[in-house]
This record gives sequence, structure tokens and C-alpha cells, in this order.
Amino acid sequence: MRIKSIICTLMPGIIAGLVACDLNMPKEKPSSFETMTVKKTDIELPYKFSARMKGQNDVTVTPQISGQLMKICVTEGQQVKRGQTLFVIDSRNAQHEVQAAQANLQAAQANLQAAIAQSNTAKLEYESNKNLYDKKIVSNYTLESSLNNYKQAQAAVSQARASVAQAQTAVSTAKVNLSYCTITASVPGIIGEIPVRTGDQVSPATQLTLLSGNTTMYAEFSVNEAMVEAMVQEDMNAADVKKLIATLPEATFVMKNGTEYPHKGRVVSLTGVVNAATGSLTSKVSFPNPEGHLYSGIQGTIVMPFAEKEVIVIPQNAVVRLQDKSLVYKVKADSTVTAVDVTTQDTGNGKDYIVTSGLNVGDRIVTTGANNVTEGQKVLFSGEVKK
Repeated sequence: MRIKSIICTLMPGIIAGLVACDLNMPKEKPSSFETMTVKKTDIELPYKFSARMKGQNDVTVTPQISGQLMKICVTEGQQVKRGQTLFVIDSRNAQHEVQAAQANLQAAQANLQAAIAQSNTAKLEYESNKNLYDKKIVSNYTLESSLNNYKQAQAAVSQARASVAQAQTAVSTAKVNLSYCTITASVPGIIGEIPVRTGDQVSPATQLTLLSGNTTMYAEFSVNEAMVEAMVQEDMNAADVKKLIATLPEATFVMKNGTEYPHKGRVVSLTGVVNAATGSLTSKVSFPNPEGHLYSGIQGTIVMPFAEKEVIVIPQNAVVRLQDKSLVYKVKADSTVTAVDVTTQDTGNGKDYIVTSGLNVGDRIVTTGANNVTEGQKVLFSGEVKK
């Protein structure tokens, strides 16, 4: 009886000690994993295309006449206005040609005046002889002779008028050739490389520079044929394609150094001739260039946002890369996980993927901690708040 009494006395202390030593029955602990339920949503994807800038009016500047280059009035990279003088060619020969043509014109005009005077005299003589012939004072021979003289005088006037017209044309041509000695900008823009120097002999085959009309710039980029076919249906006519282009989103041009051009662009050309080698088409985005910061030849990236409707979007940390596979851990009814293969599409935002196969709406997947989970591991526990 005494032993039983001692045991009864010590038992509460032993139990208390066990509780104090945390040797109680194990409890389920919430895991460090986070989960989400798969659903469909809308997302905007930034499509990117390598592009090269080109001026709306890139003009190759060449002389219209041959001669010695006397003056270069611009520098490479200079912004010029329409009509501004770019180059001056030796104009002395052209000036002499203008003077000679003007002298020939004066001579032709003098000949015309003389021919007109002679014609008037021949006309008076003919009219006088006709009056005398009617009175039977002169013979028919005299009348016919005066008539022939009058006709010859009229022909001489016609020939003299033609000579004047020809001389006037020669003057105009000489003046045009003289104007060619001063080469001006046909469009506003930027001066490109100038491969010639003062004193060089130039001809119509000589390229003096490239003038890039940069008021509006075109970013040219390649679009694969499949993408164009996805937007442009076979039964669309030119008007339908024009309407489609008007609905396309604005584009952003990102330079190679990562700088984003401040002005947005619009697609102006969507279809063209398919490049047989690449299977792509060249498209254009038009950008305003009021400050002249864009130049022909600049390379960069065109970024255009396109909306994807009703797609499955999951965070990138939910995807585990294993060699050539992409795995997502799906939570089963018993709170354990199993790996499923998925195919994904990058959204370009650095945070999410679009899942094109492998998951269904309503599936629960592991997000945070997916890289540390193992097949069959329990990730949800009773009392844990499901996310």
C-alpha cells in the first residue's frame, strides 16, 4: 500500500516533467510551401522584333553635271532644311553657256524682226501689184512674182520664229545646267557620310552623300509568315488590311543601350513579299522624329503589346526546369504532390509564364518552394490556410 501511495504521489510530477521537456505527442506543422489554384486570365504580352531605322525619304545626292567640286557647304551629321545649299560645282563653263545662248537668242530675235519687216514689205508689194493687175496695168507675171516673194517672206518669218523658240530653249537649258552647279537639299534631313573633297572632279555617277529625310522615320523589322497569317485572313481585301493595321497597338522603339525612344510609333505596313530564305516579311513602324534624335541605320528593338485572352498564367517560381523538361508540382486530394510536365510561353515581364499544356483550370499547384519539394511530399496540412 505504501508503494502504491508513493507512485500516486510521484506520477503528477513525472507527467509535468514530460510536458516541460516537450515530449508530448507530435503535432502537424504548417509547411513552408505556398500554393495557388489555376485559373484563366487575360494578359498583355510584349512582342519584340529586331529593327533597323530608315528615313522616310533617304535621298542619294549626286550631281547632274560634270565638273570640279568647288565648295562643300555642310558637314556629316548636320541637320539641313529643304532647299539649303549642300555643294557647289565650278559654274564658269555653265555661265559661258548661258551667255552664249542668250546671245544666240538675241540674234534669232533680230532675224525674226527683219523677217517680219521683209514679209510686211512683200505683202504691200503683192497687194499693190494685185490692184494694178486688176486695172490691167501690170502683167500676170509681175503679180505672180510678187505673190511668190510674199510667200517666201512668210516662210522666212516662220523659220525665224522657230529659230527664236530654239534659242529660248537653249537659254532655258543653259540656265538649268547653271542651277545644277548649286546642289540643294530636296528634303529636310540629316547629312550622311561625305566621301568627296573640295577640288574633286565629279560626274552624275559620283555619290556626294546620303541625305536622310528624318522628319518621319521607319523602323523596318521582319515578321514571320505564320504571325501575319494569324492576323490577316485570306478573304481580307486591301481596305480590310488597312483597318486591321489601324487597330494594332502602338509600338515602342528601344535602342541598343536600353534607352526607350519617347515617341510611340504606328504600324504602316504589315504585308509584303515573303523572303524565300527566311520565310518572313518586312514590316514598318512609322515614328515621328521632331527632335531629330533618330538616324538612318540605328538598330534596336520594336516592342508591341498584344493581349492574350483567357490563358493560364502561373508565376515563374512554380516551374522547375529539369534538363529539357518543365515541371510543375500539382497538389492531389490527399495534400501530397505529383510532378506534371507542362509547356510554357514566356510573357516577357520577368515574373510569369503562360501554360499552353499540362494544367487545367482548378488544379492546385505549388508556387513558393517548388524547387525544394519532392514527389509524394505532403505540402498542405489541416488547419493551414490554403492560398
